[in-house]
Amino acid sequence: MKIGDKVRFIYECGGGVVKGFRGKDIALVEDKDGFEIPMPVRECVVVDTNEYNFEKRSVAPKKEDAPVVKKKTAQPAKAADDDWEGVEPVVTYRPAERPEGEKLNVKLAFLPMDEKSLSNSRFEAYLINDCNYSLYFTYLSAEGRSWTVRGNGMIEPNSKMFIEEFGREELNCMERVCVQLLPFKEEKPFALKPAINIERRIDTVKFYKLHLFRENPFFDEGALIYDLVVDDKPVKEIFADAEEVKVAILGKKDTASPAMPVQKQKLTKGSDILEVDLHIEELIETTAGMNAFDILNYQLGVMRQTMDENIKYKGKKIVFIHGKGDGVLRNAIAQELKRRYPRCLSQDASFQKYGFGATMVIIK
Repeated sequence: MKIGDKVRFIYECGGGVVKGFRGKDIALVEDKDGFEIPMPVRECVVVDTNEYNFEKRSVAPKKEDAPVVKKKTAQPAKAADDDWEGVEPVVTYRPAERPEGEKLNVKLAFLPMDEKSLSNSRFEAYLINDCNYSLYFTYLSAEGRSWTVRGNGMIEPNSKMFIEEFGREELNCMERVCVQLLPFKEEKPFALKPAINIERRIDTVKFYKLHLFRENPFFDEGALIYDLVVDDKPVKEIFADAEEVKVAILGKKDTASPAMPVQKQKLTKGSDILEVDLHIEELIETTAGMNAFDILNYQLGVMRQTMDENIKYKGKKIVFIHGKGDGVLRNAIAQELKRRYPRCLSQDASFQKYGFGATMVIIK
């Protein structure tokens, strides 16, 4: 650590630029308001310095037809230009070993490259390793039932790694991603961790909304961050494939299922907008004996019943409240509208009133 380095505090919020030292153990850190804060050197971590560059190449598979873009980064005086092609800095934001770092915590982050022009911006994907283990990883995306490798490699403990750069034209291929992890430690004994396979659904609509790229402890810029592993536990999501749902439903023999209720239809004040809450707890008293497919099919049944009852009222607006969740019900509603009611218009309902948890349909 030297004068001019940018640091962050480990046990407190904040940080700044090192302006001097008081003895060997105290650093004088100037924060963004111009105040000098004395802080023990051992409680600071360097996050930016002219000499703090690591060779980092994109781990995305090479595309033969794609032109190679040379990125501007600080280079050692003796480094050849060819050796620094595609180099990005990797910043370690915490000490290499932490007591709490013995539990796996891994995240996937997305950052816009041009916040001032988000509609035209490209994006960067990073893997964040917030633990004391090194990780072999593979990053994939799905198209139907086929998977494509987007990047792979090894990430050091307590660090972040650039995976790839992509444009909006690739967002449709990234609605479902998977990260496979193999944790280990080099040259030291460690507690054995199992290999992990995590699938996450990426809400690509968020890439159009700047306020969702939020402040975080890993980047100076706002980022869209998805948890992959939290305290050794992989984040689990339910993925309902339309064909699997169909087979599951048709394969069932006569079983007792809750009768379709008379849906609570609510007209909003001062308008003719019909609200239908599809949260399962609002539809039936108990879900005992029902699995995820049963619940989804029941919710879609209520949605279809409402549409069929109102389809003759041209211009009528119906808001289906499905909640934000993991997007399974929202996507199922969108597919159902496209398949059964192609003439009707649909869009996100009022963000101010419903957040991202409702879809509005206009009968045509």
